[in-house]
Amino acid sequence: MKKIIYLFILFYSLLNTNIFAQNNLMILKLTYGNVEIELYPEKAPNHVKRFKELAESGKYDGVVFHRVIDGFMAQTGDVKFGNSNNPDFNLQLAGTGGSDLPNLKSEFTDIPHTRGILSAARSADPDSANSQFFICFESAPHLDRQYSVFGKVIKGMEFVDMIKKGDPNSGSVPNPDKIISIKSK
Repeated sequence: MKKIIYLFILFYSLLNTNIFAQNNLMILKLTYGNVEIELYPEKAPNHVKRFKELAESGKYDGVVFHRVIDGFMAQTGDVKFGNSNNPDFNLQLAGTGGSDLPNLKSEFTDIPHTRGILSAARSADPDSANSQFFICFESAPHLDRQYSVFGKVIKGMEFVDMIKKGDPNSGSVPNPDKIISIKSK
């Protein structure tokens, strides 16, 4: 009987570990293909929670990549002015809005901003991140410990590389690509 109980406990703990891992994998659907993202709840729990909440509620669906600088990053996530499915969509204001939820306190980590990293966009105030985020095309060490890293692309970075690039200086994109959807895997 003890062996059965031990086996049950072992099986249950393995199952829970797998479920936990699955809950921190997201699929970002782009026009070019699917991008798999691993989230880091142990490093930035509040940013991960916010990202998942907005993704699962469909708030990111239709949001444009309003600022894309070749060799640097692609920024998106303005659910107020950057959502092409909403009446408030305004490409000139995209990048200035957020969600109706309160801003997040910074969760700076020792994770470097390397290729594929997801990090929270914000204003000059370190505690102003809300819904916007960016994906690094290349390493950006000047951002390390200045922005809250909360995940990384683990598959499909070639599709992120295909996102339309903007002006080399401002990153402004006249006819931007958009997120089709972001959902848990």
